[in-house]
Order: sequence, then C-alpha cells, then structure tokens
Amino acid sequence: MLTQSRNKRSFPWRIRIAISVIAVYVVVALFAPLLAPYGQTEIVGRQFMGWSSHFLMGTDNLGRDVASRLIWGARNSVGIALVTTLLTFFIGVVFGLLAAALDGWVDHVLSRIVDVIMAIPSLIASLMMLTIFGTSVLTLVLVIAVLESTRVFRLARAVALGVVVQDYFVVAKMRKESALYLIREEILPNVLPPLAVEFGLRFCFVFLFISALSFLGLGLQPPLADWGSMVRENAMMISFLIFTPLVPAGAIAVLTIAINSVVDWVLDRSRKSRL
Repeated sequence: MLTQSRNKRSFPWRIRIAISVIAVYVVVALFAPLLAPYGQTEIVGRQFMGWSSHFLMGTDNLGRDVASRLIWGARNSVGIALVTTLLTFFIGVVFGLLAAALDGWVDHVLSRIVDVIMAIPSLIASLMMLTIFGTSVLTLVLVIAVLESTRVFRLARAVALGVVVQDYFVVAKMRKESALYLIREEILPNVLPPLAVEFGLRFCFVFLFISALSFLGLGLQPPLADWGSMVRENAMMISFLIFTPLVPAGAIAVLTIAINSVVDWVLDRSRKSRL
C-alpha cells in the first residue's frame, strides 16, 4: 500500500494527462491512414462546408475533409519535427562534446562558427535559405536542423566542460585514450539527463518553427497536410464564425503544452534528487 501511494505521488494527475495526450498524438500519427476517413488530398465536397455528420470539421478552401487532413497532419507535422529534432541533436551533441573533449583550436573554431550562425536571427536565416535552396522536405529538415543545432551545441559543450575537469576524465586523457572513447565512455553517460530534457524542449521549438514556416508558406508544401498551413488556408472562415482554423492551431498548442508539462516535471524531479 505504501509503495502504491508513493507511485501515485510520483506521477501527478497532470503528468498522467500530459503523457496520455502525447500518446494519443503518437497513435494518430502512426495510424493516420487507418484513422482518416479520406485521403489528405482527396476533394470530397464543396468549399468551406460547415461541420456535419459527413464532415465532422467541415471542408477547407478546396473541398477537402478537414478532419482527415488534421489526422494526416499529425503524421506530417509531428513526424517531420521529430526527424528534424533527432538530426539537430546528432549535429549539436557530436560537435559540442567534441569541442569540450579536444579543447584547444578545435573548440575555438567550432565555437566561432556557432557564434556566426547564432548572430543571424533563426527566422530570417531560414527564410533566406529556403528561398535560395527551395522548400522541399529535405531542405526544410536540413536548414532547421543546422540552425537549431547551435543551441544544442552550446548546451552540450557547457555540460561537458563540467566533466572534462574531473579526475577520471583527466586520467583517461593521460592514458592517451581516443576522442571517441572519451566522449562515449567518460562524457556522454554523465551529461545524458540535461540533454534528455533539452530534447523535449528542442522538439517543441522545432515543431513550432515548422508550423510557423508553413503558415508563412515556406514550410511543408501542398498537397501535404500540415497544421500550420491549414490555419493559413482556412483563416478566412473565422469571418463567417466557422472556427475550423482554430482546430489545427489548438492541436499545435495542446501538444506543446503537454510536452512542456512533462519536461518541467522531469526537471523538477531531477532538481529534487540532487538535494
């Protein structure tokens, strides 16, 4: 009984709700073809039809089922944001830990390159690069991953610098261990908690960034269903008191709040465990 009460206290109700919300998004993204009544590009009715039993959330500016596109948008928006975040972390963590482990000119060169990239506002840099190189999914992922990896680089380098001054790291370096060994065996296991928390936060930033670019017309391109572009395409419906554009906007907000709630809880637990 005591163990059960402790487990209940360790998982507050708000965290259980947040995790359940995230799980629903994951299930919808994975099984979108089975859950969506229509295809994401299929025109099934007239433009801007109201909510009904046939079209639960009405139709959009081309006569496509909004509910179906919302479901397909979970796969596109969340899936591409996850891939982008994974690539962001791979670039940022590898170079951040490498800079801390090798120090010297490697650290200086990498840090100055990151400073130059961060000196340009991310939105302006992304708009410029997407205009030059096109707006394909691959280009979108690479551009955002490179820009966002600078933040991960800074964090990874900062936490790793606290490890490289420890005795066990100094001894390993005196043994002439390779940089790969130092990063894999000495640094990475000791910096995983803050990096894991940063992954959740960075996913939210990337997710919102892609949605903002899609709203501006430079994110995921038609006919792909994307929550940001769905808001832009159906914005005029608000004038007729049809709140369809608020549905994808709400989907973006709910997922962001759920992930931030879990991240805040993990941070709080980590802080209390160190006391």
